[in-house]
Amino acid sequence: MKKKSIIKILMLGGAILMASSCKETVMLPEQDEASYNQVYMPQSVNGTVSKTLEVKDVDQSLVYGANFGGMGYPDNDIRVRFSVDNTLVNSYNTLNNTNYESLPDGAYQLSTTESVIPKGSLSTSPFKISVKTTGSNAIKMFRNYLLPVSVSSDFKINEKLKTTYFLISSQPNQADYPDYDRSAWKVVDFSSQEANGEGANNGRAIFVLDNNIQSFWHSQWQGASPGPPHYITIDMGKVLTLHGVNFTARQVDGAGGKPQDVRIETSMDNINWKPAAQFTLNAVRNQQKKWLTDFVDARYVKFVILSSYSSSSVHLAEFGAY
Repeated sequence: MKKKSIIKILMLGGAILMASSCKETVMLPEQDEASYNQVYMPQSVNGTVSKTLEVKDVDQSLVYGANFGGMGYPDNDIRVRFSVDNTLVNSYNTLNNTNYESLPDGAYQLSTTESVIPKGSLSTSPFKISVKTTGSNAIKMFRNYLLPVSVSSDFKINEKLKTTYFLISSQPNQADYPDYDRSAWKVVDFSSQEANGEGANNGRAIFVLDNNIQSFWHSQWQGASPGPPHYITIDMGKVLTLHGVNFTARQVDGAGGKPQDVRIETSMDNINWKPAAQFTLNAVRNQQKKWLTDFVDARYVKFVILSSYSSSSVHLAEFGAY
């Protein structure tokens, strides 16, 4: 028993000695707090701030402000200034290969251009950028604008986080634009249809207006198989203001034959046509609504399918407008 106790004591002593010999005193250099303490815009931390505003009679708003970052809290009030420099839009576009417009001067207003981060506080109050979406000087719907807001101060600024880029667009509330009644609409022209191969209640162009998502139009495949573009022309019976259009795909699994790239054209007389929009649809079953960039009055509307998913033919269950 004595021998075992002696061995344990020696082992414990060795461990203590090893631990003592490994312990070192680490002297850290003195830290200059001032080099860490900086002012920045918190909105810039996660990159570009994208915001789609709703078109309303009252101005819409976005939030901006300034923060103190570093060690502890500021010992004195920190005065900050906010400004917009539209030359930064060109720099942003060059760097990101984009083509955004500057937000027009009359379309927005900063609630303040000067403020204070109070002593013992970490931020200014939150402020608002008011943006006009209707009336004179309002931004145009569906167009992307870039607004660079920068902070400056006599205090040290974080150069990487001193500017917030707000990417702003606007669009109406979809609920304010119900689908038009199509009971008087008629198909007056089409590129092709499958009149026989899809059965008595499918294949023909008229089925895009029958309020039945289980029936469908199919481009011709029996006897001939013309490729895109495929189109259908519709007489709406009277002049309507087209704000947008909607598509419901054939209710089958898989993407093949569903419309992909689409162009919308409008006319008052079915002779003279103007392009109204072009967009890409997803290969899904659900109804897809697409706004027209500019609202247009028309009696006739034509949808032209420039390409379809994984096929040169196309099929579609329903077409409408609002």
